[in-house]
Amino acid sequence: MNKRIYTKKNREQLKKELTQDQFEVTQENGTEKSFENEFWNNKEQGIYVDINSGEPLFTSLDKFDSGCGWPSFTKPVEKDNVQENKDITHGMMRTEVRSKYGDSHLGHLFNDGPRNTGGLRYCINSAALRFIPISRLDYEGYDEYLELFLKK
Repeated sequence: MNKRIYTKKNREQLKKELTQDQFEVTQENGTEKSFENEFWNNKEQGIYVDINSGEPLFTSLDKFDSGCGWPSFTKPVEKDNVQENKDITHGMMRTEVRSKYGDSHLGHLFNDGPRNTGGLRYCINSAALRFIPISRLDYEGYDEYLELFLKK
């Protein structure tokens, strides 16, 4: 679907452009507080892109309330833009989710999502995301994603 090229900004540029929380989450594998983040309860229609590179990651069509306090999605909008890595930190075995081009730490993938959509829960930090409402998709250069919302 996507024709744009996405690249990771250098560390110094990111330190200047991102908030402390955004930098800690995306560049230092941090985790923001549950229920105290920008998008956990966002109900507006649109897409979520990487805060660093702008690559499309998730849509509101695949967002659901998991009760965990972070935005949760059943699948990425562009599977190739999301990478999964083994994470054995904090004495746990988890699957880390990172953006492909921005190389941002996004959150983790769990197998406790809705069964009717495949059972996956992408538990994502709001600090790693920028939300683009459908009313701004064309203006922001993501007009190819409008058709997803028209189909619904």
